[in-house]
Amino acid sequence: MRPQHLIVAGAGIGGLTAAIALARAGHTVEVLEQAPALGEIGAGVTLAPNAMRVYHHLGLAEAITTAGVEPQRQRVQHWSDGRDLVAFERGQKVRDLYGAPYVYIHRADLHAILVEALEATGRATVRLSSPCVAAEPTADGAIAALADGTEIKGDAVIGADGVKSGVRKGFDPGEPHFTGHVVWRAIVPVESALLEDLAHFPGIHIGPGRMAVRYPLRGSTLLNLVFFARQEGWAEEGWTIRADLADLRKTFEGWSDDVQALLDTIDPAALYKWAVFARQPLKTWVRGGRVALLGDAAHAMTPFLGQGAAAAIEDALVLARAFEAASDVPEALARYEAARKERCGFIQVESNLNADRLEGDEAHLYGMTEIKNEETLGLFAYDAGAVEV
Repeated sequence: MRPQHLIVAGAGIGGLTAAIALARAGHTVEVLEQAPALGEIGAGVTLAPNAMRVYHHLGLAEAITTAGVEPQRQRVQHWSDGRDLVAFERGQKVRDLYGAPYVYIHRADLHAILVEALEATGRATVRLSSPCVAAEPTADGAIAALADGTEIKGDAVIGADGVKSGVRKGFDPGEPHFTGHVVWRAIVPVESALLEDLAHFPGIHIGPGRMAVRYPLRGSTLLNLVFFARQEGWAEEGWTIRADLADLRKTFEGWSDDVQALLDTIDPAALYKWAVFARQPLKTWVRGGRVALLGDAAHAMTPFLGQGAAAAIEDALVLARAFEAASDVPEALARYEAARKERCGFIQVESNLNADRLEGDEAHLYGMTEIKNEETLGLFAYDAGAVEV
């Protein structure tokens, strides 16, 4: 295939990773980003080995690992007394098993690495303040429509613009649905012996319908806190909505001393809350052989497997490999969809089931006979750089 001019809608983790991979494959890439400046929110992200393997193929794994934290172990704890229910070895064991590390990283740090890598390709541009509201295939390419009426033509448009994707509207005019789950997040400094211990043994406190997650960032000097609960009556989506600490305390009232200690560290002015939205699976991710979806735009899922970002990262490399393998754009997008749709559907289903498993009876919940994780489901072993396209 001759080099193509490809438009990627969205400069998040999935969109930037796709743009890097496509540019390195010899294509020119124009990234459309709705924000006025490149950057990411103050939150953490987990990169399991299947995601890190993508960055190994792109030559970015070392930089990402250095900027992040590679935990040596993880645990799942009882909600009320804090006793260990399950412990997982990470660190070298994960590297030996899967050929890639398990990494926690601040989203802003990952985003900065990706932006630098994209600029280094010399084949990509980023157009800021340019929200893509629609995309249409044409006889010989595709057109991305911006909110101000501007139309940008390319050989293909890739919608990596999230759960509220404008590109997706051409596939499905419906809106994302509220899953019934609410999430709070905060980042706190590690300033006590207890927090240092929790940072070096990250994990989850789990109870009926609720979870409290913690993991370290930036050399274990920060602790990323994420709290999940079913909560009706509030369904506002967004990463920067201020939350009420008293509401969070009430939601986790009676939980273990460790959880109460974590709540005590939170700055009320730096606590955020959002409702979890998801999408129904699509019949196809490709329209007219020229418009395709990637990441949350294609397969938005609940966060109960920690694989949302990883799935988008996998999509990105498989997409670029499909362009290398194909003779034209429609063939490339067809190969991409065929290689990714079944896996992403499986992850979506299992992630949703994990949310439901939290509602199970205590015998199952605390025995961990029902809750699944990425490793037991075999997700870590996937190699987006080797899968058939």
